[in-house]
Amino acid sequence: MNRFRFWILVSIVAISGFSQGMLLPLIAVIFENSGLSSSLNGLNATALYIGILLASPFMEQPLRKYGYKPVILVGGFLVVISLALFPLWQTFWFWFFLRLLIGIGDHALHFATQTWITSFSPEDKRGRNISLYGVFFGIGFATGPLMTPLVDINPSLPFIASSLLCLVGWVFLFFLKNEHPEQEIGVNSFFETVKRFKKAWKYAWIAFLPPLGYGFLESSLNGSFPIYALRTGMDLTNVSVLLASFAIGGIVFQIPLGVMSDKWGRRNVLLVILSLGCISFITASFLENHFMGLALCIFIAGMLVGSTFSLGISYMTDLMPKNLLPTGNLLCGIAFSLGSLGGPFFGGLFIQYFQDISFFHIISFLLFIIFFLTFSYGNRRKVVVAKQQ
Repeated sequence: MNRFRFWILVSIVAISGFSQGMLLPLIAVIFENSGLSSSLNGLNATALYIGILLASPFMEQPLRKYGYKPVILVGGFLVVISLALFPLWQTFWFWFFLRLLIGIGDHALHFATQTWITSFSPEDKRGRNISLYGVFFGIGFATGPLMTPLVDINPSLPFIASSLLCLVGWVFLFFLKNEHPEQEIGVNSFFETVKRFKKAWKYAWIAFLPPLGYGFLESSLNGSFPIYALRTGMDLTNVSVLLASFAIGGIVFQIPLGVMSDKWGRRNVLLVILSLGCISFITASFLENHFMGLALCIFIAGMLVGSTFSLGISYMTDLMPKNLLPTGNLLCGIAFSLGSLGGPFFGGLFIQYFQDISFFHIISFLLFIIFFLTFSYGNRRKVVVAKQQ
């Protein structure tokens, strides 16, 4: 039963990844072709993550009260309906609102599935299971950008296809038996949620940095890089291939990194991939006029830092008491959202005002900062958690 439940959950995540991977570059290209400025284009992309942040403080109580399955069902339904409505009216604020709803729906879906998987995964297989979660999301995210060229055939086609695919996955959720997370003693109120936030932050703040970095990386690459690439004369098909290269790189090495983290420790693996990922993006900045070399660098970067989100969740689970796992997963989602909010917006500003500097420098700088903080404070967090437990 655990195995059947696990594969249903990761399949749903793959479909969600497909819709996210499609939306970011697709809408960026549509708005760019309609003459919208890069900063406004980036602002529209932040709607998804604003939705996540708005919903986050109110997500934990329904999960504890109603269980995992209802939260995933409601989230999936919101995504299906929102995707189906995109072709009706192409305006900035209508699409902003739809992306806001998708952010709320996706966050409900991911928060509940992540918490469910981490709760029933044994410690010696936690890295592998969360890596598989990341792999399936990555497979969906990698195929999403490949839908972008379909906009030349019919602008509605990618939205309709994604909506139907999400609907098929949503139906399979009805085969799962509902469960509830481990409960804390006390009143389940908004103020109790805030207290749990503070506790969880003290235990594992260092583990929230990799999801934050991955959010910035993913959203800036998919939301801002297409604009940068088109303005530097790159072909739209080549842009789609580069984005897919990064996502495929993440898929290829996600499980090996998860298994390595089970064996050698989450922090050690994170330090290696963050440092090498930073070097990969710096190298990519010198190869922008050589497509094959650039694609190879982006692929290698994907192999390295494409696992930072799943490794961050596993790292958080190692540091967090089990009764605080829903809160920890929620904070991972919030950190990812904050990074994702900054990605397209600051990426758009960077493109607009720093035209002589490579787009990849902003990504490599962020990876270096996260590496430095993890190196400086990672071991210290282990000692603090041991004392508190």
